Amino acid sequence: MKSKAYRGTAVNRVEAQKVSRGHVGEALTIGVDIGKYRLVAVGRWPKGAFERPWLVNNPQQLPEFLALLENLRGQHALVVAMEPSGTYGDPMRQALTDKGIAVERISPKAAHDYAEIFDGVPSQHDGKDAAVLAELAALGKGTPWPYAAAESWEQELVYWVEWLEAQRQISAVWLGRLEGLLARHWPELTRWLRLSSATVLRLLVEYGSPAGLAADTQAAARLQRWSRQLLSAEKVQQVLASAQSTLGVRLGDFERQWLQECAQQASAAQREVRRSRRQLRRLASVQPVLQIQGRAVGLATACVLWASLGDPRQYSSGPAYRKAMGLNLVEQSSGTYQGELRISKRGQPRVRRWLYLAVLRLIRREGVRDWYRAKKQQGPKATKKALVGVMRKLAVALQRITVSGIAFEPRRLFPGASPKDRNASGSNR
Repeated sequence: MKSKAYRGTAVNRVEAQKVSRGHVGEALTIGVDIGKYRLVAVGRWPKGAFERPWLVNNPQQLPEFLALLENLRGQHALVVAMEPSGTYGDPMRQALTDKGIAVERISPKAAHDYAEIFDGVPSQHDGKDAAVLAELAALGKGTPWPYAAAESWEQELVYWVEWLEAQRQISAVWLGRLEGLLARHWPELTRWLRLSSATVLRLLVEYGSPAGLAADTQAAARLQRWSRQLLSAEKVQQVLASAQSTLGVRLGDFERQWLQECAQQASAAQREVRRSRRQLRRLASVQPVLQIQGRAVGLATACVLWASLGDPRQYSSGPAYRKAMGLNLVEQSSGTYQGELRISKRGQPRVRRWLYLAVLRLIRREGVRDWYRAKKQQGPKATKKALVGVMRKLAVALQRITVSGIAFEPRRLFPGASPKDRNASGSNR
């Protein structure tokens, strides 16, 4: 006899009356494991009995699945539990909300940790995962998660953040190619100017080689104009001298064309990055929360935080906001082994990257500068820990200032301690 616990049935073969038989008036919790091409749903009854999995082709059979749920809702109090599985589950979540069916969110970490508790086996597969979600929701471990479309301004903000990130990555790719080419053909140039500067990219697009720059009698004036008079005459002469005496490999016609194309693509991506930043500043100028956070970390960073984490006021506390950034501390210790504390790095890496850059600016300000210098004297490892420590404190502060509406003051990151005291205490908790 076939008795596999997780043998599934196609949703179009499931009948609501048979499902409800013997469970009149009982609540029904349904866990749904989301996949790109298939959903697996498992129902759980209050006494701990489970239905066999229902298999739903995604998205073709969503209408049939929703019709089944509507029929069941007529006889039972119904809750559907799911994990935040990227974007694959959003169509179902929207459809459930439109039909007025309660949706709850289950933490993926909670579902992973509960897998072995559920049946004594640490294995995970679609049917079991759906049953685990239903169990956790029935135990009250879910949170309401109805679908709600973002407001127009927020959709635009997310659009410009995504565009900014995409163009930043494109720029990094082309700059990496350029660095390799210049190391071969003009290694002296990056000793005098930053490769990512608009002047260098314009120079490479126009001339394509050091020989082209050296042959132009108007090169000095053009460099000054491209830099908007920010390059000193001495720096201009150093660049020209490097073009005339470079030890780099001479470029052929197609090598020169390739270098120009790389510079042009990098320059175009950087223009888009600057345009995105301008648009984000415009959007943030009329949003009080972004203004408050922007005064602490910059408007662009505040916009990235909102697009990645949502409204900071919706978090229960500063530590919860920090945890969403992946900056909460975790430890792996067992028996005589004592592991070191480290950050979890959960969530989106771009949040931590932008916050790290904000901290590099913050440590120059009064109230943090002296503390950081004291830590830096202890060595490179202590310096890294100090930066992470400031990131953790800043994350909590960013949530608190938006809830309370108070102004951000860097010195309050380390209250009640002099620079010497802070150095002694190693304040990176």
